[in-house]
Amino acid sequence: MPETQNIEYKQSWHPDNLKTICAFANSNGGKLYIGKDDNGITIGIADSRTLMVDLPGRIRNDLGITAEINLLNDNNLEYLEIIVNPYLVAISLRGKYYVRSGSTTVEITGNTLNDFLLRKSGQTWDGVIEERASVDDLDDISISKYKAAVEKAGRITLENDLEVLALLEKLRLADGTNIKRGAVILFGKDPGKFFPNISVKIGRFGKSDDDLISQEVVEGNLLKILFDVPEILNNKFLTKKIDFAGLQRIEKGEYPVAAIREMLLNALVHKNYSGAQVQLRIYDDKITIWNEGDLPAGLTFESLKRQHPSRPRNPLIADACFKGGYIDAWGRGTLKIITSCSQAELPEPELIGIDGGVQVTIFKDRFTEEQLKALGLNERQIKAVLFVKENKKITNKDYQQINSCSRNTASNDLSDLVKKNVFAQSAVKGAGSFYTLE
Repeated sequence: MPETQNIEYKQSWHPDNLKTICAFANSNGGKLYIGKDDNGITIGIADSRTLMVDLPGRIRNDLGITAEINLLNDNNLEYLEIIVNPYLVAISLRGKYYVRSGSTTVEITGNTLNDFLLRKSGQTWDGVIEERASVDDLDDISISKYKAAVEKAGRITLENDLEVLALLEKLRLADGTNIKRGAVILFGKDPGKFFPNISVKIGRFGKSDDDLISQEVVEGNLLKILFDVPEILNNKFLTKKIDFAGLQRIEKGEYPVAAIREMLLNALVHKNYSGAQVQLRIYDDKITIWNEGDLPAGLTFESLKRQHPSRPRNPLIADACFKGGYIDAWGRGTLKIITSCSQAELPEPELIGIDGGVQVTIFKDRFTEEQLKALGLNERQIKAVLFVKENKKITNKDYQQINSCSRNTASNDLSDLVKKNVFAQSAVKGAGSFYTLE
C-alpha cells in the first residue's frame, strides 16, 4: 500500500517522526510504520524492543497525547505500528503545528495557522465577534437587496418587518447586539475599515504579465462586489459584453457567464479574509482569478473536477449566500465552471494551487499555442492551426509551403489533426480537399 494521508513509512526511528505523529493527531489520524521502506516493504529494525519501551513516554512528553504502539512481525523481520487518533484540540510539537497534506507532513504558519486554531477551538473566522463594529456599520441598501434575494430564492422565510439584528441572529451572524465578522463582510458599509483586503483587484494584460494595460480595484461588501465586478468587466475589460443577468446563457467563442459568476462567487465565499485581495486577470485568450487560502483538508484539485462535499472556509458567509440563492450547498461550484466551459466548447478550466492560494483559469480559445502544445501537437501542426485561424482553411499544398515539408509529412500531420478533433476535413476529396477548425 502506498503512503497516503493516513499512512507513513519510515525505515528507522528519528525524532522528526514526531512531526508526522503530530500531523496525524491534527488531521484525521493515521498509522506510522517504523521499519518499512517508502514502498511499504518491511526491512525490519534492530531496536524495536527498546523503542516499544521509550516511544510512549516521548510521545506523551513532547506532544501531550497517547498513541497505540504495536510490535509486528513480517517474515521474521520486526517493525512497529504507531496508531494515532485524531484530536479535537490543536496539538503542537515544541510550539509548532503540523498537518497532513496528501501523503506529506507540513508545518502550518501565518493565516493558515490562525484558521486552524480557530477551527480546533470550535470557531471559524467568520463566526468571531467583531468588537470594533456595530449594527450601525452595516449598509441598509445591501441588507434590503439581500432580503429581496432571500424571498426570491425561497430557501428560508423572513418576516417583512424583520429588524437587522433579528435577521443577523437568524443567519447566526450576531450574538445579541454583537455582530460577527461575517456580517461585516456581507453587509458592511465600509468593510475595508476592518479588513483591508476584502477588495477585488482587476488587471487587463497584453501578451505577458509584464504588459499591464489597465487596472481597477473594486471595494465594498461581498454583495456589492458580486454585482459591481461584472459591470466593471463589461464596461472596461471585456471586448464583447456579456449578459450577466442570464446565468445559463452560453456564448460559444466567448466566456460563459456561469463560469465567470461561479469563479467570482467561489473566490469571495471561500477567501481567506486575513490574506491578500482577490486578483482577477484578463488576457486576450483567458481569465484567471486567484484567492488566498489552501483547499480544505481531504480535498484535492482532482476532487474539484467531480462531485465532492461542500467544505466552505467561511461557513456562515456560505450559508447566508446559500439562503440568498447565490450559491448551492453541494460543492458544485467548480463543476458548474467546468460544465459551462464544456457546453461553450471551450477547453477544460485549469484549477491549481499557486502562491498560497487557489487559481482558476478559463480559456477563451481552445486553439491557442498553449492549448495546442498541451494536446501534443508538433511545431508544424501548431503553425498550421494558427494559419487556419487567420485564413479559415488550409490545403495539403498550403501545409507543405508554410512548413517546408513533403506531401507525405503534410498528409500524416493533417490526418493526425483530424484524429485529435482539431481539424475537420471537407466533404470534397482529391485536388479540392481542404481542412477547417473542428
